[in-house]
Amino acid sequence: MRASLLQVAVNEGESVVARRRRVAGWVRDQAGSDLVVLPELWTTGAFAYEEFGSEAEPLEGPTYEAMAEAASDAGVWLHAGSVPERDPDGSLYNTSLVFSPSGALAAAYRKIHRFGFDKGEAVLMGAGDELVTVRLPHTVLGVATCYDLRFPELFRGLVDAGAETLVVPAGWPERRRSHWTLLAQARAVENQAFVLACGTAGTHAGVPQAGHSIVVDPWGEVLAEAGPGEQVLTVDFDPTTVAGTRERFPALKDRVLGLDRPRR
Repeated sequence: MRASLLQVAVNEGESVVARRRRVAGWVRDQAGSDLVVLPELWTTGAFAYEEFGSEAEPLEGPTYEAMAEAASDAGVWLHAGSVPERDPDGSLYNTSLVFSPSGALAAAYRKIHRFGFDKGEAVLMGAGDELVTVRLPHTVLGVATCYDLRFPELFRGLVDAGAETLVVPAGWPERRRSHWTLLAQARAVENQAFVLACGTAGTHAGVPQAGHSIVVDPWGEVLAEAGPGEQVLTVDFDPTTVAGTRERFPALKDRVLGLDRPRR
């Protein structure tokens, strides 16, 4: 299976419309991949809090339409990162969109853990309450977003729901880049799953971004890692090795705690 992570730069001076058009073209260029992944809030920038309200879209808004068309044109599964979604009731959510190769919406995930410590995203956006998985022909994706990476119980829930490949779009700041790499590897090892973590490049509202998108295998080995700037990170991996890893080293079967919660 081939995955391409598009490490989009979100810089001042480029309009959302122009960036959307540019990224759609970039998605179309990945026609040889099976799965394409975009970062979190790449239309506005994850730290551009003041723009969330003005740039928020309905679920089937302009970004939805552009990404659905790009996925169909390229014939790829597309995790289109996340957008600021405005619900019909007026509430805002940080919502990820996943499209099939036909351009149909396969899943939408509203970010559960909001970042900000009583400011920014944490107060401007509502919290999702559902775990989301997507079945692809060769693997089952578990969907999470940025700050979710710090909460291992979410990923345990995704594994319980069948996830074998964990996809994490993010707008992760450069000053905590070491945490980004460490946590991506930890989530891979503890869940015996692939982790595809796609971050932004550039600067959001004065906050330099980490970049360094990363793909980690179920043993925690880094298969590929990007640098700090805008780029495409493409990697071939074999999702069937997840089952083999879990069979040869069946640590997940020894879980004792946290098994009594409801499952979807």
